[in-house]
Amino acid sequence: MRQPDGRPQVVAHRGSSHATPEHTLGAYVRALDEGAEGLECDVRLTSDGHLVCVHDRTLDRVTGTRGSVVSTMKLAQLDELDFAAWKNPWADLDDEAPEIDADARRVLTLRRLLETVADYDRPVDLAIETKHPTRYAGLVERRLVQLLDEFGWAGKGSPARVMSFSWLALTRIKKLAPDLEVVFLLDRQHAWLLARELAAEDWIAGPGIAFLRENPRIGRRLADLGRRIHVWTVNTEQDLELCVDLGVEAVITDRPQMALAHLARITGDAR
Repeated sequence: MRQPDGRPQVVAHRGSSHATPEHTLGAYVRALDEGAEGLECDVRLTSDGHLVCVHDRTLDRVTGTRGSVVSTMKLAQLDELDFAAWKNPWADLDDEAPEIDADARRVLTLRRLLETVADYDRPVDLAIETKHPTRYAGLVERRLVQLLDEFGWAGKGSPARVMSFSWLALTRIKKLAPDLEVVFLLDRQHAWLLARELAAEDWIAGPGIAFLRENPRIGRRLADLGRRIHVWTVNTEQDLELCVDLGVEAVITDRPQMALAHLARITGDAR
């Protein structure tokens, strides 16, 4: 990964998702325009084998289609839905609401996101989370590595890293693509205990910011052990300062513009 000198890398969580509908092309374009150095996404597999950027198992929250499960739908079915309207349901009545291009309302495939990153005019990293449990189990990781390989991003020097709460999922990634970096996500005490037992030395620790606040000694312990640390989801100045204090390598945030500005103030990075 590309880490700026003296501060964490700023990674946009589902795009610039504080201001823009998450996981849409518009959210990622905005994050890039705001200066994000990395883009985070969650991926799920459709019934016809496409990786799409969707967090939840169902589409209830982001499209309002009750009971629709991503893994049971084909890409063409997902393509008919509006993935942006939920963010501002009263947009038709709001004269000041920003216009959202029809293309930016569609489900975003991981392929399209990778193409966007590959074509961008500066280097951008990717933090890709595979969601589990899923009916497709290890097929998700196999499809992901195949797609990254098409872009030449499955080996050393890849701009992509893979994240998961599932130790088994990350083990699959390391078998399929040993040189890809992986992040073991942690959100509770037993996950930390599991990580200590199972995570290889080169695995990156991925604690949630709430977990770090509630367990400050674990954050210190990770730092003392020399573990690389990537933290999610860091949306306040106070939490950014905690991450800097712990020597965190990357922060995943809904507000990349705010994060970059505050990190510049507290670290003297005048980028």
